[in-house]
Amino acid sequence: MFSAAAALHPLASFAADRKSSPNPHAAHALMIGDWGDDRHLDSQSSVARAMASYTRQHHLKHDALFLLGDNFYGEFPGGVDCPRFRTDFEEMYPKDVFNCPAYAVPGNHDYEARPEIKLHSQMAYSARGNTRWTEPAQWYSYKFPLHKPVATVIALDSNMPFADGKLAHGFTHVMTEEQRQQQLEWLKLELAKPLTTPFRIVIAHHPVFSNGPHGDHKVLIADWEPLLREHKVHLYLAGHDHDLQHLEFEGHPTSFFLSGGGGADLYDERDEVVQRGPFFNKVHGFSHLEATDKLLTLRHVDTDGNVIHAFTKSPDGTASILA
Repeated sequence: MFSAAAALHPLASFAADRKSSPNPHAAHALMIGDWGDDRHLDSQSSVARAMASYTRQHHLKHDALFLLGDNFYGEFPGGVDCPRFRTDFEEMYPKDVFNCPAYAVPGNHDYEARPEIKLHSQMAYSARGNTRWTEPAQWYSYKFPLHKPVATVIALDSNMPFADGKLAHGFTHVMTEEQRQQQLEWLKLELAKPLTTPFRIVIAHHPVFSNGPHGDHKVLIADWEPLLREHKVHLYLAGHDHDLQHLEFEGHPTSFFLSGGGGADLYDERDEVVQRGPFFNKVHGFSHLEATDKLLTLRHVDTDGNVIHAFTKSPDGTASILA
């Protein structure tokens, strides 16, 4: 295991306005995790309105939405024909503002059978082809943006069987052990391919490391963390803990960026990990990925449209906080 000391190198050449002023010539994606909570529609709506306002304020043309799991909590009547696809996705994040693919990964709540497993309904909805919802399989890869891509994105299913064979409280479904092994072998093959873009990004619902109450994920640390390190993955994007986080570790090539404030009830930071950082905030909000072939810029944004944290990532792996 590696040290928790942050390995950041702030660059004085980045002015304060760089933090909140997106580059109009870059590719752009907004991301949300833990967003589809039918018990907290007011919070979800507040985040969605903030995303639309931020988009208009900065005259952004989005190349993607990243949906980081727990896409739908609660009952899901009708499966692929559930009206919540329309009300909680298509209308909540309207096409006239977000006219781009919405790449989804499954969260633990997407494995609930309400009445059927929601993950299956989401993949079937994607397969219809008349929607922005993009979830062709449990795990898949794509280029971002589609035109002149600067990042290779690997989207994974992090709903692992626990090492002790038990399930999380209240859940009856996760991927099988056979699926875990299949995905792991697929991931190794994907990472071994020659990188044809300046950046490589991995997204999943569960964080590998988190300062929130769910904590670090032992199975993902064993299965995925060595691969992130070996192949110098630039970013790992996740949700699951209902907050906004950014973690850096000394000597590690990967920045861990958590966006779980999309609408569900918020979580506190764990006292025993307050020394890890550089950022944690218990707040509803979304995150913004800006990408050129020379730099990734990531921002956490609250429901008032304030950029509350931002940093850059260069192709050589340097992470730099923006003042």
